[in-house]
Amino acid sequence: MADERPILMFDSGVGGLSVLAPTRALLPQASYVYVADNGGFPYGIRSEAEIAARVPALLGRLVERYRPRLVTIACNTASTIALAAVRSALDLPVVGTVPAIKPAAEQSQTRAFGVLGTDATVRQPYVDDLSARFASDCLVLRHGSAKLVQLAEAKLRGEPTDPSDYRAVLSGLLDQPGGERIDTVVLACTHFPLVADELAAASPRLLRFVDGGPGIARRVAHLTADQAWPDAPSGEAVFTAPIEPSTALRSALADRGLDHISIL
Repeated sequence: MADERPILMFDSGVGGLSVLAPTRALLPQASYVYVADNGGFPYGIRSEAEIAARVPALLGRLVERYRPRLVTIACNTASTIALAAVRSALDLPVVGTVPAIKPAAEQSQTRAFGVLGTDATVRQPYVDDLSARFASDCLVLRHGSAKLVQLAEAKLRGEPTDPSDYRAVLSGLLDQPGGERIDTVVLACTHFPLVADELAAASPRLLRFVDGGPGIARRVAHLTADQAWPDAPSGEAVFTAPIEPSTALRSALADRGLDHISIL
């Protein structure tokens, strides 16, 4: 028998599309509801208290409305702050997003890598814990950038972005003491893989960029293994505040299977 429950993905904006893409590649038979909390955007400059209060309440409303089989918090900032509270409040599987520090440590040849995220993410003790567990023999440098979130959002709206902005973001990481050793950069915000090509082009040297999207996709596939799926999979993008999507943004959403747009 068909199971019409969707997979619900949640982010502050369009960044979680970098998680949706690999998940759809593994599970094309699923229906998806992608929620962009543009009413609360951007999370990276908000206080932990604001995010801790907003995210569980909002996800509670979304679960009531869409009755998903699983929730993915496709946002590093929301996950590092509110994941435990969301899991305790919801009676269904919740997959979070964590910085890809373990893969970076496995891949770095110089034993030095950077963590590029929002200010809220890079200062979390969770990053300290992951570094201690999986990269104790590595130099781990961090840099927080709200600007890069804005650049990713602008790119998907079809707006031009300035290469010098990407160079400035990378300089904040690479110009730190020891930064010359970095060979790998963790994109610890789901927005950032959307501009990985621009970052690579702006880099003063060859860098490897890693993110958590593929690992999250594998986790979702594992948790939904052997489940029934809808007869006709669908995709819907939901925004929490009024928005007039540009043609480019509509195209970017449609390219990821999100043919319908609605406001919560």
